[in-house]
Amino acid sequence: MLRRRALAACAATVAVGALALAGLTGTASADPSPHLSPAGADRLSPGLLKAMQRDLGLTADQAAERIGNESRAAAVAAGLRRSLGPGFAGARVSGASAELTVATTEASDSRRIAEAGARPVVVGHSLAALTSAKAALDRVAPRRAPKDVPVWYVDVATNRVVVQAGRAAAADAFLAAAGVPHDLVTIKRSAGQPRTFADLRGGDAYYMSGSGRCSIGFPVKRGAQGGFVSAGHCGTPGVSTSGYNQQAQGTFQGSTFPGRDYSWVAANTNWTPRPLVNGYGNGDVTVTGSTEALEGSSVCRSGSTTGWHCGTVQQRNSSVTYQEGTVSGVTRTNVCAEPGDSGGSFVSGSQAQGVTSGGSGNCSQGGTTYFQPVNPALQVYGLTLVTSGTPTDPPTDPTDPPTDPGGSWAAGTTYAAGDVVTYGSGRYRCLQGHQAQPGWTPPNVPALWQAL
Repeated sequence: MLRRRALAACAATVAVGALALAGLTGTASADPSPHLSPAGADRLSPGLLKAMQRDLGLTADQAAERIGNESRAAAVAAGLRRSLGPGFAGARVSGASAELTVATTEASDSRRIAEAGARPVVVGHSLAALTSAKAALDRVAPRRAPKDVPVWYVDVATNRVVVQAGRAAAADAFLAAAGVPHDLVTIKRSAGQPRTFADLRGGDAYYMSGSGRCSIGFPVKRGAQGGFVSAGHCGTPGVSTSGYNQQAQGTFQGSTFPGRDYSWVAANTNWTPRPLVNGYGNGDVTVTGSTEALEGSSVCRSGSTTGWHCGTVQQRNSSVTYQEGTVSGVTRTNVCAEPGDSGGSFVSGSQAQGVTSGGSGNCSQGGTTYFQPVNPALQVYGLTLVTSGTPTDPPTDPTDPPTDPGGSWAAGTTYAAGDVVTYGSGRYRCLQGHQAQPGWTPPNVPALWQAL
């Protein structure tokens, strides 16, 4: 298990495992115009654009256009997911122009999908059916997952649950134990054996009780309390941290690993959360929200060992088994990483995606990296991601819920530009696509909602 903050240096090749990442910081400024994508393409970090040009073979203009297209596609997909109901079978983008494809089990939905500007595909299994099958595998994994089955995930593109295994017999036994039928599954041969790393080398990091280091993921607030989220394998509740300058910083308040791979640290008043992701001398990235990117979307990672590297989202809701146990709900990418890069920020455009958990390969030959999505961590711990669209001090601590004013708005829901909700006695129109978080109520966030 590699443990370092958002800026560290480590070495060499990576076996599938928890990578300790050097930290990131990025600004958050929400664009109030409903005609602009939440990515804020006109304010993108030059460092991020350079990494996309290098890793995805794009020009700067193409990179900015792709981010805008992906943001709009995510908003359209969110609306279609709600309107299609149980027939929805997933969405993804492809190509440099980020063409949106939406799958459904109902042929009658094709016209509605096309009218929304997406390419319809009729498939045999709903996303709910595939997700249910993967959840059955997750439930038996702690007791019955064979050593030769390190990874499994829902693959929207093939409309299957993919199980990676060293031996077909091991995969068959795993499916049988979970009661998952073979007609939902594709078995892929894989010789990978995930493991975690420990890295105690110095650098620009936060340190855990003087014994190790990890990367800051994203600054957060819980009421008036500031802090940050990071990887769960970095520390356990009660472990104290010191900053990159070795000054007292804070204490782990919550941590989950294995099962999930997230944690949060409450910082003392000497540390001010900033909505920034480190741009490595090329300008910090502005974080404007945390809308999840679709499969196929571009995604970039910043780490102290290897700097900025980009790729695409391969599959969300993946599971990977480390020596310590199975971690579920992570996102699989083809972004490279190396030891020293764990815990750091994954972003798509200006949208926070997650913190690096583990991976395989390296940045000389390429590899696979998994990140723990940030939204589940925010929801579990009652945190608010620090962005310029977030109130500086939410009116109440999310762990002490205020009286429900009523209405259709709900934290955890993904809203698209143009959506109309009610909150209390008021009606509000969404100005830009985002996933609502505790404290982001329409009256509190005028950058995201317009009163009607």
